[in-house]
Amino acid sequence: MAMSSAGSSGGATPNINVTPLIDVLLVLLIIFMVITPLKPSRFEAKVPAEPKPEEQEVDPKPNPLTLVVTVNKSDMKLSLNKENAGDVSDASSLTTQLSEIFKERDTNGVFREGTNEVEKTVFIKSPRTVKYGDVVKVIDAVKQAGAQPIGLQIDDLTE
Repeated sequence: MAMSSAGSSGGATPNINVTPLIDVLLVLLIIFMVITPLKPSRFEAKVPAEPKPEEQEVDPKPNPLTLVVTVNKSDMKLSLNKENAGDVSDASSLTTQLSEIFKERDTNGVFREGTNEVEKTVFIKSPRTVKYGDVVKVIDAVKQAGAQPIGLQIDDLTE
């Protein structure tokens, strides 16, 4: 008994035309190559503008609403605007002090200049020799109090 071939029955044999499929694949590949660089991946950093010459001559007055948390290198104590605010290992007193200040500002309507947001800007001063983990603990405590934005200052500090 011999095997019969499909062509002997007289019917047409089905063939798949691959050329249109490859064209579609190449078009999809080009689309994905164009879209990939457009996905959002940016880190927004606010950099201050260069001061104008007439502004350099004026002696700037410090903002009375500025909150500065300073880390003392020798004993790891924290101070909020030169007032004692605990230490790095237990920053809960700093968090409560900042929370009270922010609640007071919210009830009194102290807003950031030019906006309708409550002023909650906090600057953290720390010498370069303080461990990174200790500074992160302070940042976490300040964030728990609801501060935003938080600025870091490491230069021009007396140790």
